[in-house]
Amino acid sequence: MEKKELLYEGKAKKLYRCEDDDLLIAEFKDDLTAFNAEKKGTEEGKGALNCQISTNLFNLLEKHGIKTHLIKTLDKNHQLVKKVDIIPIEVVARNTATGSLTKRLGIKDGLVLPFTLVEFYYKNDDLNDPILTDDHCLLMGLVDDRSKLQILKDKALKINEILKDFFAQRDLNLIDFKVEFGIDKNGEILLSDEISPDSCRFWDKKTNEKLDKDRFRQNLGNVKVAYEEVLKRVLKENK
Repeated sequence: MEKKELLYEGKAKKLYRCEDDDLLIAEFKDDLTAFNAEKKGTEEGKGALNCQISTNLFNLLEKHGIKTHLIKTLDKNHQLVKKVDIIPIEVVARNTATGSLTKRLGIKDGLVLPFTLVEFYYKNDDLNDPILTDDHCLLMGLVDDRSKLQILKDKALKINEILKDFFAQRDLNLIDFKVEFGIDKNGEILLSDEISPDSCRFWDKKTNEKLDKDRFRQNLGNVKVAYEEVLKRVLKENK
């Protein structure tokens, strides 16, 4: 497959047309952004790490019944994916309070939540990705009926259940994560975008060391080293 014209460039990826009109080539970038791109940087090799991490996690989820847009990895920075219409809702699942949740509600940072909290955010950089209620989603026409929102919640909870257990066996706590979904030509809702340290928070179970993009957000350093450690644990075989 060869890249043709660039169709879309986001903060972390570029999407290209290819020979098959039903498929796209996704290129993972080395760029780092935080606070709705107010803070920017780059880390050589970050894109390749995220590509490999996301590929492995998507394959894991496929084995557990979560359908995704991923076809295959083409090389260290590129995936071949199904073309989908992205639902403009970022679905966030939280197991432990941190980040914007503690700022908005005053919940103690690091508090393990009594249940997994699923939140919706409007995928719109100009508005700083505001939080959404179900009624907001319907009012704005982001989905055509309430049942679609329940599907997104159910899928996020199932993904959380699978990944939380997977990472626990590798001495990482899955603190929270953001996922996106798209609708393919057959009308099926597929997990899309990526799952990586750019879109998840991982804390070491023994030390609480942060092994994710918070290292960039909070000027903790060693971003690439942290991402390499996550990949190492993703590839670790279960004992």
